[in-house]
Amino acid sequence: MAATFLAKLLITAAVLLPSAVVLCSFPATLTLERAFPTNHGVELNQLRARDRVRHGRMLQQSSSGGGGVINFPVGGTFDPYLVGLYFTSVNLGTPATEFYVQIDTGSDILWVGCNSCNGCPQSTGLKIQLKSFDPKSSPTASLVSCSDQICSLGIQTQDSTCDANDKQCTYAFEYGDGSKTSGYYVSDLLHFDTAGGDQSGTSNSSANIVFGCSTLASGVLQKTDRAVDGIFGFGQQGISVISQLSSQGVAPKVFSHCLKGDDTGGGILVLGEIVDPNIVYSPLVQNQPHYNLNLESISVNGQTLAIDSSVFSTSSNQGTIVDSGTTLAYLAQDAYDPFVNAITSAVPQSVTPVTSQGEQCYIVTSSITGIFPQVNLNFASNASMILRPEDYLLQQNTVNGDEVWCIGIQKNDGQDVTILGDLILKDKIIVYDLANQRIGWTQYDCSTSVNVSTNTSRGTASVNAGSINVTSSACSEPFKLVPISMVAFLVHISVIYIFPFL
Repeated sequence: MAATFLAKLLITAAVLLPSAVVLCSFPATLTLERAFPTNHGVELNQLRARDRVRHGRMLQQSSSGGGGVINFPVGGTFDPYLVGLYFTSVNLGTPATEFYVQIDTGSDILWVGCNSCNGCPQSTGLKIQLKSFDPKSSPTASLVSCSDQICSLGIQTQDSTCDANDKQCTYAFEYGDGSKTSGYYVSDLLHFDTAGGDQSGTSNSSANIVFGCSTLASGVLQKTDRAVDGIFGFGQQGISVISQLSSQGVAPKVFSHCLKGDDTGGGILVLGEIVDPNIVYSPLVQNQPHYNLNLESISVNGQTLAIDSSVFSTSSNQGTIVDSGTTLAYLAQDAYDPFVNAITSAVPQSVTPVTSQGEQCYIVTSSITGIFPQVNLNFASNASMILRPEDYLLQQNTVNGDEVWCIGIQKNDGQDVTILGDLILKDKIIVYDLANQRIGWTQYDCSTSVNVSTNTSRGTASVNAGSINVTSSACSEPFKLVPISMVAFLVHISVIYIFPFL
């Protein structure tokens, strides 16, 4: 596994969290906090430094379906200057114990700190209570042996190793900044609410899963200011919780998100497929640890840029990655200058190009809409991702009342990797269809409801403007997503590193 982890930073922010209860069956709908409002005055060098830390933490190993839908609550904050974090809670063991874990789309395993963990934080600046997992206190827990099939799957993807002495399935991860975590795998119950159209209302369910029990944490992982209990990997390898639940017929092997790009932030994360007639799909590049796509060309105002196609080819150290944890976006070094030059050439004379701290910026006397060109990222299978000006520009400040906008897409100096981060992914439905090995997208107002379907043996459910319709003989009444409240909370003033994660 070569998962990327990111040090998160926080600052004071008031966040609104829509809460909901569900009547009858529904696709899992999660409220998501935006990483940062993209039109604040943000120093690009700060954002770039944040992402550089993230991309430098490429994980290195020291040894190294079908079903219903599951709803996980999502909490978090946003930082308009650097970044926020997303976390959810999982209930593990018997009796069920709640753990708070960071949502990580770039790693595979779910792990929490064990009661014997050396270096795992015991306290946090977040409004949560940290806990540790004690396998001996859960009668349903059992250790995972090297002969277990899932351990073999993990060894194939370097997500697990085998202890030669006691034949126990273990893991050891080392991050680029020197921080480490290691431990052993445990099989125990994951408790959740599931729905799929077979019963009225959601049902309390559980399934046996394999997850990590960390006995060591060092470096940034020891920081207590914004610590959580562990990491929830949303990767696609066989040892990930998504793959485990899908193989058991418990949950679909697809998840989606829609991130709001305005100042209020938020959005939706669903374990299921958001459906929209405008979604276009491009196949995932096979045998890659990240969500890689084949970017074939870039067009500005309909004109394809003169960039050699080999710049975007995929290899072990090259390619295009979809990464919702990256704040900005990054172009392979040989693609960057043609892109910026094309933008500068396309703006009218009323726009004044300037250089600010090494960044290409523009002094604008009116709205950027209509005066900056449309950009198209052209992927395999004739799937084009349209970028509006606000998808590649960031407002920095004003000069004599005129707005200053800078290119938010950065050059990936010394690397041929293109990374599509929040700057580009916002205000779009993004579907990670792991079952069919493809990613889909379309422009969307993420403040509105989405339609979600999950095709299972128990029926097809969809969420539409707060209501859920299920085509199933098991439930004859419409299903409704009922809002409970909007809860505001304030995060302490602080700017500090937190847990590394993707």
